[in-house]
Amino acid sequence: MTDELLYLITGALRSPFKRPSPEADFPRTRLVLPGIRIDLAHVTAYERICGFPTGETALPVTYPHILGFPPAMRLMSARAFPLPLLGLVHTSIDIVRHAAVPATGEYQLAVHVAGLAPHRRGTEATVVTELAAGGDVVWESRSTYLARHHTERPAERRERQGSPPLPVVAEWRLAGDIGRRYGAASGDRNPIHLHPLTARLFGFPRAIAHGMWTVARCLAAGGFAGERVRARFLAPVLLPGTVAYGADGSGRFELRGDGGRLHLIGEVS
Repeated sequence: MTDELLYLITGALRSPFKRPSPEADFPRTRLVLPGIRIDLAHVTAYERICGFPTGETALPVTYPHILGFPPAMRLMSARAFPLPLLGLVHTSIDIVRHAAVPATGEYQLAVHVAGLAPHRRGTEATVVTELAAGGDVVWESRSTYLARHHTERPAERRERQGSPPLPVVAEWRLAGDIGRRYGAASGDRNPIHLHPLTARLFGFPRAIAHGMWTVARCLAAGGFAGERVRARFLAPVLLPGTVAYGADGSGRFELRGDGGRLHLIGEVS
């Protein structure tokens, strides 16, 4: 049994007993994993499912998120973490690459929960991941994860929903099994991504694509080269489905669905 599956099972068993709230306490543990070596075959599998070219010297800018996923799952499945692991939705990521991250390097990985915050649909947790080489941080990210629950907070204005669409570069027809395929490559087997039946248990009509797959797919399609990536996941991408990938040449990108519904906005700088 993989660590990710063990954490998922543990988190699933504990989820019904969690009482999510932005005022809740959360674990301050900082998990540190030294001596990380990259599995090149795993990188290749990841590159293929996301559309990145294979065999590059440097890791895809989104790949270290995969390295940080098991310890993040360990923290979020812990008894002290107040949000239920099952049904958590990835709502944003902010990546900064400080230096080159070669696939043949040796790294130290550190992950911690930075805090909780109110959201119009529940409570968000921020998880910070850092990848270091030779004592220096070469890559870091801040991800937010939403636990949906009843709240009295008023609805906020949806960012850029009314803005003109970016020029459409490509239209993608997404297969119903993309969540299972990306889950196998990433270790993220949250049931909301795997099958319509398990997704319905958490209020989704069908399985939804992983947010990190959508942003990686956009970055791969655009051939973006930058030191910072920001992305917000505004609405779930249902599987199977069709989305339009848009970009304007300045580093901005987006995914839209039927009726121009905005699923993802991002920017590379």
